[in-house]
Amino acid sequence: MTATGDHPVTPVTVVGGYLGAGKTTLVNHLLRNAAGLRLAVLVNDFGALPIDADLIESQDGDTIAIAGGCVCCSYGSDMTDALRQVLARDPAPDHIVLEASGVALPGVIAASVDLMPGLSTDGVVILADTENLISAAAHPYMGDTITRQLADADLVILNKIDLADPAPSVALIARSAGRAAVVQAKEAAVPPDLILRRYPDAHRSAARHDTAGYATLSLPMVGAIDPQDLAQRLAKLGLLRAKGFVLDAQGARWEVQATAARATASPVSPGGPLGLVLIGLRETWDPDALSAMLSPSGADARSKDTPDTHRETASPPL
Repeated sequence: MTATGDHPVTPVTVVGGYLGAGKTTLVNHLLRNAAGLRLAVLVNDFGALPIDADLIESQDGDTIAIAGGCVCCSYGSDMTDALRQVLARDPAPDHIVLEASGVALPGVIAASVDLMPGLSTDGVVILADTENLISAAAHPYMGDTITRQLADADLVILNKIDLADPAPSVALIARSAGRAAVVQAKEAAVPPDLILRRYPDAHRSAARHDTAGYATLSLPMVGAIDPQDLAQRLAKLGLLRAKGFVLDAQGARWEVQATAARATASPVSPGGPLGLVLIGLRETWDPDALSAMLSPSGADARSKDTPDTHRETASPPL
């Protein structure tokens, strides 16, 4: 949770994609890798998105308590009321993941979220099924929905790449999803930090971590910088995601977020860490160039290799 002035703002990630694309698998993956973050997951109904049984601590009506302080709620036809109820929980969630139905348009949902006090859309994530995307997009009834879902995306997870050649799907996504970042995955196993607003200790030291096909770089940002300009520059660097906190020339603290399709800079409460966390694909990764381009004057942005204690897996816990 961040704050603009004295008003807390909870980030909301909208997860969409057609039926069978892997939304259930992704949500369970996020819950398993929340790492202390209090997640609230909102779903249309529990039957459509079953939570792994070993994660459930208890169930009361339309609410499931998840191990680690997370919660899953069913919103049925009244999403707005469910969001209000989740915000009223004590303690409040750090991040909300809202799973859209397979035929919904996530961009419409995101626009509704942004109208609610205390909430802000952190991104729209679309799951696409490598095995069926091409045929589904050409279907006379469902095709328009699928391409419109892709057009809403900030991040597309091309899932199930072990079941079919991903190249045709990559080409279709490039045509439909504009500037959205695209990652390929098996069983929706992507770094949770691509989706959740979570900040490692970027202010302590510059560090780079390389795990599986992804790489991260944490940079201290101890000097003054124009946050709006920084956000726009980050969005042009081809990163999967960038996020962090910086100070402007007046000493005010800002939160900066960027993907290939979205860049935001918002004033937040003073105090707390400063620094940037950058996430990208290892095959196109140049941490030294990124450090040089993004470090404000006077910042010690020298990168040093640090031991990577994470296992080389398909879902590295960044």
